[in-house]
Amino acid sequence: MLGIQLAELLGDPSPGVAEAQDLLDGVDDALVHGLARLGDDRAASLAALAGAVAASPLGPATAEAVDKIAAGSVTEEHLAAVAGARTALQGAIHDALLERFDTALGRTRPPWEQPPGPAETASNLIAGARSWLQELAINGWRGVDHDLVSAADQTIEALLAEPTLRRLGVLLDGLAAELRASSPISTMKQVPARRWADLWARATLLSQPGGGHAAATPEPVSGRLLVLGVDVREHGTAVQAQVHAVLEPADGSAEPRLVRANVTAAKVDTIVGPAVWRLLSAYPVLLNALAERRSLTLTGMPLLPSGDLVWQDDKAEAGEPADPFATARIQLGAAVAAPVPPLERHPVRIGEPVLLEGYAIDGTTLTLDGNTIGVDVERVPTSGPLTPELIAASTACIGLIRWDAGAWSLQPLAVQAIVKRKPVEAHNGDWAEGPTDPKVVKAEAKSGDAVAVLRERAGRLLRK
Repeated sequence: MLGIQLAELLGDPSPGVAEAQDLLDGVDDALVHGLARLGDDRAASLAALAGAVAASPLGPATAEAVDKIAAGSVTEEHLAAVAGARTALQGAIHDALLERFDTALGRTRPPWEQPPGPAETASNLIAGARSWLQELAINGWRGVDHDLVSAADQTIEALLAEPTLRRLGVLLDGLAAELRASSPISTMKQVPARRWADLWARATLLSQPGGGHAAATPEPVSGRLLVLGVDVREHGTAVQAQVHAVLEPADGSAEPRLVRANVTAAKVDTIVGPAVWRLLSAYPVLLNALAERRSLTLTGMPLLPSGDLVWQDDKAEAGEPADPFATARIQLGAAVAAPVPPLERHPVRIGEPVLLEGYAIDGTTLTLDGNTIGVDVERVPTSGPLTPELIAASTACIGLIRWDAGAWSLQPLAVQAIVKRKPVEAHNGDWAEGPTDPKVVKAEAKSGDAVAVLRERAGRLLRK
């Protein structure tokens, strides 16, 4: 990423983005207090949402829904229209930001092609989900208590048991868990209004008949996979490694493609740091490629239209050593990015790989040719050798450009730095097969293997 490209990205704000964010604030505030208790200001916010989509196919349905809700009639159909309009507004913000990024870097991205409609789903299950989501909207987040949260338990259990509805089930399960942990919400000083409104709107759309319950059909791909970096995401109950890479098709008939590979495992909150990699031991080929910085040869690996590889370790084979920085310098500029699925069009989803060199950095701010962008060191995982101090000493960085809190930022995945007059290179995935820092190895040996202990205890329970 050149200084002139960064300047174009950070230039004047995209027209309409700030105004759209203000509209979302008003709608989200209405959901905080409940659609059954709309005052004039919150009713005006919903009317403004209807006005924003008036010229789109959603316009008539949204206008009717807003009028009915303001009059006291909050039906599932009306809520679906509001959720659709709100999601469309988020999508418009996403599209404007991503187009700005693609234009600044000259990155090619084909349009999304809608796959065939989903198969029939269990209508009674999604009806139960819609009913609960309706109650949430009527009561508002401030009106949620343990009884209202618990009312979804049976529906969520049934959704999780149905493979075609598991996406909706997991989403509702997560939302219910957050609401349960925060109850009684009426006493909270600050409600995460944007996040909960996002989850509510997504769930409302997924719970509609034909709401995208069936997964897109993947295509088998073969070729060489060149890793750029890995984003390790940790939660109290799960860990995910999202690998960003360039795929060179085996037959050479197509341009290199930007792809992602996601592997996930359940965890408990006592497993942190380098130990999380042991939870992903079912993917030894991928972990070896990360730890040894190797390329991978793929044969018939499923690839979704969104650019996500459905990772199957038996369809990958470790290849020759491949320097991620060399890959970024040579391949990243010409690689074709994947289109974004409609329901994934959200600003927080933006995470585009870039290479920056020749900058100055003070730890939280990076300056390249007079252009300044924030460095999100809070996203740096504790499972690898990358640290805020190493980032501050870096001279080159592979990272993800993100949009968060109304501004562009850089999330480092790998850096090259000079430490004590010696060149140092660190990647998030360097410890995928175990830490290499003697101090970390010693600390782990002293504290013990938490994963092994928990697995042994679980085995005892299963044998009883």
